[in-house]
Amino acid sequence: MHFSEFELNPALQKAVGIMGYQNATPIQSQAIPHGLDGRDVIGCAQTGTGKTAAFLLPALQRLLQDPTPSRHPRLVVLAPTRELVIQVADHARQLARHTSLRIAAIYGGAKIGPQISKLQRGVDVIIATPGRLLDHMRRKNIDFRHLQVLILDEADRMLDMGFIPDIKYIVSRMPQQRQTMLFSATMSSSVLNLTRQFQQNPVKVEVSLARPPEAIRQALYPVPKHLKTKLLIALLKQLDVTSMLVFTATRQQADIVTRQLSKAGIAVGCIHGDFRQRERIAALEGFRSGKYQVLVATNIAARGLDVEGISHVINYDVPQHAEDYIHRIGRTARAEADGDAITLVTPDDEGLIYRIEYLLGRKLERKTLPGFNYDVPTPSWAKPSPKALSRQQAHRTLGDRWRSMGGGNRRRGRRR
Repeated sequence: MHFSEFELNPALQKAVGIMGYQNATPIQSQAIPHGLDGRDVIGCAQTGTGKTAAFLLPALQRLLQDPTPSRHPRLVVLAPTRELVIQVADHARQLARHTSLRIAAIYGGAKIGPQISKLQRGVDVIIATPGRLLDHMRRKNIDFRHLQVLILDEADRMLDMGFIPDIKYIVSRMPQQRQTMLFSATMSSSVLNLTRQFQQNPVKVEVSLARPPEAIRQALYPVPKHLKTKLLIALLKQLDVTSMLVFTATRQQADIVTRQLSKAGIAVGCIHGDFRQRERIAALEGFRSGKYQVLVATNIAARGLDVEGISHVINYDVPQHAEDYIHRIGRTARAEADGDAITLVTPDDEGLIYRIEYLLGRKLERKTLPGFNYDVPTPSWAKPSPKALSRQQAHRTLGDRWRSMGGGNRRRGRRR
């Protein structure tokens, strides 16, 4: 579907042309028409599918159809991280470059004074993290009486980050008569529960999760839990690594891995939600410039992270959701390059690997690193509790069931 078929406002159409948009992506083709009709929309699409334009274009079009001047916001976009807020705000400014719409990015980790000044002068569009937006509301810097459109971007991540109580409070202060669009990479029961609370008769549009490019070489490295960091360091020293992105499950684990890599003489940066904005930017720029060979990141902090030339992605911790595996490894093998995606797998992770392999429709190759000593005894602090042993056995049962079904020989089922 060509963008000219959407009959956008001429100012938006001109901006779309300058940005090089010609044919709409699948999520844009499905979501934009409903958004232009004023419908509430549930969009399920992963990062990199064009979902930002899918919700921004209908929302901006609605504001341009009602040119009544207002000092108060008429469109609010909520996103889980500062990086994503900055990215969406930049996209909105590009799309609105030929209009008089005023856009403000509101997020923590930045000085609040300039944000207050901008809000007092008046804005049409606010793109914000929930926490900082709530801060401004409590300071009475924002009035939602003229709000027309609310967008929740990456709703699954906002759930993971515990933002839902804040979002519920924010939405309770908004007019009930509004258009609400919710986008999420995954559509869990928790996300669907949000749609029932915030939307009215929404239309659901969904784009199937794309398989990883063939240029990504994927491998699993089974390893005892207490040897994961030693194996990571050994891999770094033996593989031809240009730049490596390492994913951990928690902020605490990211800090620990970063310290251990640094002690091993590896140039490493770190990015997660506890860092101030300037620290996150410095780590990211250091990685981009080659100052850091390795960047350790949590899932959430890496949302919106766009760096070319990553040769290796390492899943230090196996992601809890199979879809996140696709998002993570997609950071490598960009722009027709190839890349490697390595996942460190402990016995406790077998159930998660089963889900990933089922989603991929095939089994992943398991490897060992030549010369690495896998027989170092488990220290007392690392020995699993009886409860963990029970969970481990359950995960092994899942893996056995997968193998008994033929592993990757079974055709990939439809994603729910």
